[in-house]
This record gives sequence, structure tokens and C-alpha cells, in this order.
Amino acid sequence: MTVTKRTWLVISVIYVAFFSWYTSFKGPLSQQEIDHYLGKVNATPEELASFRKFMEDDDGDDFVMINIMEMYDTPLQIDGVEPGATTDEVLAKYMEYMFPAMLSRASHPVFRGNMVSPRTMDIMNAEGMETWSGAAGVRYRSRRDMIEISTNPEFMGRHEFKVAALAKTIAFPVAPFTYLGDPRLVLALLLGLIGCAVGWWQSRASLSSH
Repeated sequence: MTVTKRTWLVISVIYVAFFSWYTSFKGPLSQQEIDHYLGKVNATPEELASFRKFMEDDDGDDFVMINIMEMYDTPLQIDGVEPGATTDEVLAKYMEYMFPAMLSRASHPVFRGNMVSPRTMDIMNAEGMETWSGAAGVRYRSRRDMIEISTNPEFMGRHEFKVAALAKTIAFPVAPFTYLGDPRLVLALLLGLIGCAVGWWQSRASLSSH
């Protein structure tokens, strides 16, 4: 087998392995799963109805959770918050659980930014929503993955740090979505470039030897 063929074989194996991990193939949530997750959530009847609808409408695909946040100037003083700690430091305690939990399930932030205006540029019928600190979008491999992360008992303890850091927040799921920074596309382009470069190098080496 030539170097070029071996290279493309390795590239194919790497990409298939990544694509298989990064993409959900389990399909929509089953009714058994929905009933199971509903039993793990403590919420008001309205919240449970919304949560049930979110699960029943599952298409099995990935989605982005949009988070709009306003941070406290000084975090709430709860257990685990050190005197003098900043809201960023308190929120980092929450993310100590979230980042590993998300990455283990091929979920990750796709953008984050701070608000660059002292007030919202456009607002309608949303009293009290004039000021925000920033926004972020988090890609989840599937609704199943997001629910597994958020119903983990370890999340419940960490969530208190989020409450201590955020004065208010709005979060809502968006799907379907596309973005040019999708790692599946980026990796395909990168591996394709490597394969073409190796093929070109092997071709030049073969011509030079004759």
C-alpha cells in the first residue's frame, strides 16, 4: 500500500470516528425516556408541561441553547462563595461541572460575547429586559444529552453558583441551525487538505526518482 493510500485510510478512520462521536444517531426520545426524565424534575405544572413539549418534539438532532445573561456586580453570598469573589469566579465554579459534562457528550459553546451597548438597541413588550451583560450559544449533540447533563445530581449542587452569579437570564433552544464553524466541516476540510498535500508530496517524490 502506498503512502498516499495509507494516509487516506488513516484520515477516513479519524473522520468516521469523530463524526460518529459528534453526531447523535439515537433518534428522538422515546416515551419511556420522557416519563423517566419527567420523574427526575422538580418544577411547577407549567414548567413540566413546557419540558414535556420540548421532549415530545425531539427530532434527535443537535441544537443550540441561546443564553442571554445579566451578571450581578457582586455575587450572592451563598455556601461555597468566598468573600470578595467576583461573579466570574463564582460562575467558573458552575462551569467546573458543565465544561467536562458537555465535552464528554460532544456539546460545547459556539459563541460568547459581552454586550457593547449600555442598553438594548431594540425592545418590545419586555419590561425589565433593557440591560444585559452578554450572551452565549451552546451546542448540544441532542436533547437527550442536554437533559442527561442537567438532571445529573452533581449539576444540582453546581447550579446554585449560577444563581449566585446571574441577576437574570433567558435561555431558549434553537433548531435546526447551521454554522460554518461546525467541527465536522472544519475537520473534513483540514483532513482533506492533509491528504491532498501528502498525495502531492508523494507524486513529486515519485517523479523525482525517475
